[in-house]
Amino acid sequence: MRHVFTGFLATAVVALSLVILTVPERKVEASSETYRQLNLFGDVFAKIREDYVEEVDDAKLIEAAINGMLASLDPHSSYLNPDSYKGMKVQTRGKFGGLGIEVTMENGLVKVVAPIDDTPAAAAGVQAGDYITHLDGEPVLGLSLSEAVEKMRGLVDTDIDLTIRRKDVKEPIEITITRATITVQSVRGRIEDEDILYVRISSFTQQTDSGLRKTVKKLIEETGGNYKGLIIDLRNNPGGLLDQAIAVSDAFLEKGEIVSTRGRDPKDSQRFNATDDDIVSGKPIIVMINGGSASASEIVAGALQDHRRAVIIGTKSFGKGSVQTIVPLQGNGAMRMTTARYYTPSGISIQAKGIEPDIEVQQAKLELLEGSSRRSEADLRNHLKNGNAAEEKSGKEKSQAAPEIEDYQLLRAKDLLKGVSLFAKKVVN
Repeated sequence: MRHVFTGFLATAVVALSLVILTVPERKVEASSETYRQLNLFGDVFAKIREDYVEEVDDAKLIEAAINGMLASLDPHSSYLNPDSYKGMKVQTRGKFGGLGIEVTMENGLVKVVAPIDDTPAAAAGVQAGDYITHLDGEPVLGLSLSEAVEKMRGLVDTDIDLTIRRKDVKEPIEITITRATITVQSVRGRIEDEDILYVRISSFTQQTDSGLRKTVKKLIEETGGNYKGLIIDLRNNPGGLLDQAIAVSDAFLEKGEIVSTRGRDPKDSQRFNATDDDIVSGKPIIVMINGGSASASEIVAGALQDHRRAVIIGTKSFGKGSVQTIVPLQGNGAMRMTTARYYTPSGISIQAKGIEPDIEVQQAKLELLEGSSRRSEADLRNHLKNGNAAEEKSGKEKSQAAPEIEDYQLLRAKDLLKGVSLFAKKVVN
């Protein structure tokens, strides 16, 4: 049996996007030309074994050939040696060793899709969109993604030096990160402005759906059920288990398609539909995304957007819309191969395109100015009193400087949610 993984990004941790889908085996007849090419491969292999300047390991040669064949297909197909395959299965449980970054390969360099919350990489200042050019002083150029990931892994409490190129920064950035055992708490929540539920989903692991439901229930209880709506923060969420992305979408949809997958053979297409359930009882939802939102997080954003269940704000997502099948191989290794694309409910493939937000909001730092040159009626000498017995202070007090607002996108999301909630109340009334 083959297992299909959706939204899979190779990582230095590595967090996965997994869904268990069965894909029937398909036999494809080989032509005489195919056999000729296989004979050519055999000739090259034999010549290397006989005449290369140093003795080579047969197993390593074959592994390199398999990996090269898969890597030539697309950035997400590759060979997993027994150690990588074992580590991959462990990581979907939400606990693993490494740096805490999701990566892919672009133009021969390792590109950071997103740092994972509360990990050594996030603490060291690694950012989505960074390009890793050197690992411990050795160039990444020429390595496969799997080889680069292997170099980033290592024993807990050991250091690795990364050389990073960042947009709009002229000089390379040198960062030292101490490897750690990473335990991802994929769902966190809090109350914003006394009556807004805020839930941050950093990745999709086996516990995400249950964690979401528990978190939302707890927050609703804290507000006494009197809340304006929900903000779901999927920024820098690099993906995870597809079944969890479906479950999270289903938590807010009562009917309709959530996502579909379509492969080379139309008979392999699969559709996943919502059940009658909405854990926030129809309250307004805002979903925040950015360029670090990939794969499974794009499935959630796309499903809620297409069903008009949520307003999507932020910036365009990463655009990872392909499905990878994990095929166990002899020797305890496996191959990861792209076998399908996934589509949003409206039938749109986001592969290399991404989810466009309904309202584009670039991240920025907002600082409120101290004081204001504007005057009001209340500032005028001998102004006419309001007439209420309990008249408020006239505003002659000096305004206080407000602290810098670090998360402008979240501020906009809260303002939007308040407006939508207010409009909904007026319509009902």
